[in-house]
Amino acid sequence: QVQLVESGGGLVQAGGSLRLTCAASGRTFSNRAMGWFRQAPGKEREFVAGIDWSGGTTYYADSVKGRFAISRDNAKNTVYLQMNSLKSEDTAVYYCAVSMWAGITSNKAQYGQWGQGTQVTVSS
Repeated sequence: QVQLVESGGGLVQAGGSLRLTCAASGRTFSNRAMGWFRQAPGKEREFVAGIDWSGGTTYYADSVKGRFAISRDNAKNTVYLQMNSLKSEDTAVYYCAVSMWAGITSNKAQYGQWGQGTQVTVSS
């Protein structure tokens, strides 16, 4: 059974940093792009960052560009999201997901497997 487990969320002050980890088990996703999404209360789930199957190409939402960095370790079947200079508007539940494709897409409909999410709360 495929499982994605996010960790690393928590409460942090504005300007601080967190590193989210998504560990995949049950099968390898080394030939698939992966992404991070987030959902704040009352809002739709939105794309945050994506990384292609090799880790050589990344793509970010404008709201996090320059502050967040996505990376992956295919040997460990793990993807990371380093979040720096956090703002109160970054507060949300963060989800990792596996794309149906090798290349990056920001379209959440193109992601077939999702984790359960991890809460990130940024206090101002």
